[in-house]
Amino acid sequence: MQIQDLPYADPGVPDARSGPRLLWWLGRNQLGGQCRALLWGMLHFASVCALPFCVGLAVQAAVDRSARRLALTGGLMLLCGTAIAVGDTFLHRAAVTNWITAAARLQQLLARKAAYLGSALTRRVAAGEVVTVSTGDVEKLGWFVEAVSRFTAAALTVVVVCVALLVYQPALGVVVAVGLPVVALAVLPLLPRATSLADVQREKAGRATELASDTVAGLRVLRGIGGEDLFLDRYRRASQEVRHAAVRSARMWSVISALQVLLPGLLLIVVVLRGVQLARDGRITVGELVTVYSAVMIVNYPLRHFVEIAMAYSFSRPSAQRAARVLSLERLTDAEGSCATEVPGGDLFDPATGLRVPAGGFTTVVCGDPDRAGRLADRLGGHAAEPGLSVLLGCVPLDEIPLDHARTAVLVQDKDPVLLSGTLRELLDVPASGTVRAEDALAAAQCADVLDALAQGSLDAADPMDARITERGRSLSGGQRQRLALARSLVADPEVLVLDEPTSAVDSHTEARIADGLRRLRSGRTTVVLTSSPLLLDRADEVVFLHEGEVAATGKHRELIGTEPRYRAVVTRETEDEQRTSGETAAPPPPRDRPDPSDGAPLLGALEPLEEIEESA
Repeated sequence: MQIQDLPYADPGVPDARSGPRLLWWLGRNQLGGQCRALLWGMLHFASVCALPFCVGLAVQAAVDRSARRLALTGGLMLLCGTAIAVGDTFLHRAAVTNWITAAARLQQLLARKAAYLGSALTRRVAAGEVVTVSTGDVEKLGWFVEAVSRFTAAALTVVVVCVALLVYQPALGVVVAVGLPVVALAVLPLLPRATSLADVQREKAGRATELASDTVAGLRVLRGIGGEDLFLDRYRRASQEVRHAAVRSARMWSVISALQVLLPGLLLIVVVLRGVQLARDGRITVGELVTVYSAVMIVNYPLRHFVEIAMAYSFSRPSAQRAARVLSLERLTDAEGSCATEVPGGDLFDPATGLRVPAGGFTTVVCGDPDRAGRLADRLGGHAAEPGLSVLLGCVPLDEIPLDHARTAVLVQDKDPVLLSGTLRELLDVPASGTVRAEDALAAAQCADVLDALAQGSLDAADPMDARITERGRSLSGGQRQRLALARSLVADPEVLVLDEPTSAVDSHTEARIADGLRRLRSGRTTVVLTSSPLLLDRADEVVFLHEGEVAATGKHRELIGTEPRYRAVVTRETEDEQRTSGETAAPPPPRDRPDPSDGAPLLGALEPLEEIEESA
């Protein structure tokens, strides 16, 4: 796999049972790249370690005054230098390729998992953790995957050097063969402590980052209550904790690095002392002593990769655990899309609550518990928060419809929709039926003032559609963000549109116009709105009241206001005392000559703005 061939046509199915299994799976899926890096690494390291033998031969040839052997040794050194350059070049190329392709494979898997789970992902895993995994963690995992091949090449080279020294000069080769494994493995007892300190540092850094992002996001509120100094002190303490943790972690890694310098130096001293003694006794030549000395000195270069692989694993292990946790998430109810590929039609039915939404109608659902309403919206979108009966669309379970077709059929807009950064044109460029134009959707969502605000904020954009929206729409008010999100949902024009409190941040006059535009633009399409707003409820074809997770009443808004006290309490925010008072002082049914509620007479003060709007219209 080459970098220019990315993305993968099929990144595969990861082994997400644990972090180490995920690392093993990533390395196994790049076996070809690992083998190439291993071969180039062997060429590079072997050529580096062959130089001492050439130097020893050259010294001995100079001592013996052999010009022929000296010239031959010079040719060997030139060959080794060429092999070092070629091996290093292609080793770096193969290592970087392995790093980038492993990170890209993991990013592609995470993106597919996010698209597969949809809004259920952030309900089960913090959004910050998903961002951390898909940015910093994938680089750490790619680093470990590519470092494995270089470490393997370095380890094999060290073994080859030890065997070569045993054959070349057994008296000193034994010392080197015993000392090199001790030097390589001496730091292993310190690695668990270093890894633990690194984990603590990352944990504290993550908390400080979360605190900083929360402070920035709520800066306007903090200034309003005068809490900047309070949160600044909290962040200062958090940053100091990160600094202390980083110093402790760096201190441990510095000890490991120092040992990697000290121990090879001690081994080199032992080799020199032993070699001088053997040279005095005439058991080895000067050239052999220089060869062994140079070999021990040069072998420190591949030994550095032992520390690097330890560091790479210590940093990638928690990253792999986080990535495996995200990749192991599955939809709680999924039948792999065994139904026909055509999008079904008909009524929408939720067996858990008994809710039935007629096809092509405008239905509002009132639920006193916001959490239950959110779970209902998830179920209607095919993302159940707990295992159970699947929602039926035209007698076909949503879980048995292929995921892409299910999302074409049903679209759920969350209570807190997210606006991606980019231009307004890009925001509205979503998979759609093509029936609803962007201009019509913006008009129905009452976005005229939003367009004006975007045009004024983007002086370089002549067309408001080319005005840029900042990250998550932070430059817009809550009501403006809601209306743009509603326009985006209307442009998609799904067969079934589920809206969870789409106008909670909008004033009553705008809300009434949105209700009319929504009803007009969605004519003939199934629309479900979870709300307690009287303005939206009054314009619905049918209102369904849920109490304790089950359908308690259905009908028109004005009928339910007069006949269902629990419904009236949710819509008008009545307390229990007010309900008892209204029940004790309730007047008898009005006589025939009085206006009947079914004729459209207002029943509550909450409906008076609606009547004023209708009269002004």
